[in-house]
Amino acid sequence: MNLAEMLNYTDIQELGRIARNYNCQCSTHSKNELIQSILSTVGRQRVLDEMVAGMEKADIQFLNSLLFEERKAFSLEDLMARANNSRPEEKEGVEWNPRELVTRFKQHGWLFNGYSRESQYLFQVPDDLKRRFTEALERHYGRKLEYLDTTPRVYRDEQNRLAEDVYMLLKVLLQSALPVNAEGFLYKKQVQQLIGQLSVQEEPVAKTAWRFGYGRRYREYPIRFSFIYDYCFYHGLLQEEGTEVRLTPSGRKLAESGVRPTVKELYTFWLRLYREPVPNLQALTHWLSRLVERWVTAESAAQVLCPLIKPYYYDTPRDILESRVLPMLMHLGLLRIGADDGGAAVIQVSALGKSVIQGTWLPEEDKLNVECK
Repeated sequence: MNLAEMLNYTDIQELGRIARNYNCQCSTHSKNELIQSILSTVGRQRVLDEMVAGMEKADIQFLNSLLFEERKAFSLEDLMARANNSRPEEKEGVEWNPRELVTRFKQHGWLFNGYSRESQYLFQVPDDLKRRFTEALERHYGRKLEYLDTTPRVYRDEQNRLAEDVYMLLKVLLQSALPVNAEGFLYKKQVQQLIGQLSVQEEPVAKTAWRFGYGRRYREYPIRFSFIYDYCFYHGLLQEEGTEVRLTPSGRKLAESGVRPTVKELYTFWLRLYREPVPNLQALTHWLSRLVERWVTAESAAQVLCPLIKPYYYDTPRDILESRVLPMLMHLGLLRIGADDGGAAVIQVSALGKSVIQGTWLPEEDKLNVECK
């Protein structure tokens, strides 16, 4: 439903409050005048651009949690949870009322109650307003990005390699089970040998590093290998049985068939695995798919995207973007990472990446609550 339709269902007192927020000059006693004045004001590109530019961080984060949702209606509890996740870091430990954020969006005509008996306790964002906010934010972010005029001479592109290495791990386990230690981890020497057989090499995890929250076995395994292992575990392809890791019947069947997972299957699993520590991960990837079709400096992308990310334990927003999100998107084959002539990092979402990201949507609650091990 579009904004005009929702305004028609709105009572005149609520229309008056929305009109005052837009400084509309019209009679507050005429519902038709109020509606036309609101539509005329909101319809100006300059108005939304100025609103977006003046939004506080909490408003931007809350708005981003709604823009790329395919669901049409939200419960108050769902909106409150999203608003609470948008709490700024400086407000941690002090009084914060997420209901005020929801109310502010209602007063601006960005959220409306449903109008049928079934939907009266649900909230909706007008479809056309969602689209126009996305376009306004895209203009706002795009002005801050530094684009390259030419393709960098050197860059990494790992399309299809991750799927091949999932299959490689299954093939290794098809030959024999592998022993694990008392905590359930493969021994470091075995991990190094396995990584040596994969198409992308990784450094072992440093002994002093305390790692958390990005996968079931992330603590002891490098980021890419940890993802491969977790993918096989959560899809029931391998099992930890006593002091060994071995293939399940499903894993053995897949290893013998030679079938590889698709890029979309791998990306979908990554969203489910990483969105507990990075709640707005889906919005981040959508912005990358929209803003980084051309080569852009990683630094300018960080300036745009880091304000959308909340810290996680000792990881800062920049740590999360540069060490967790961008490298994994590259390993998934959705993002290229290179260097410009001066050696600065540059990034570009591939055509495959744009297609997979924009063609995938998961409900907010669809995530793996992985215990930090």
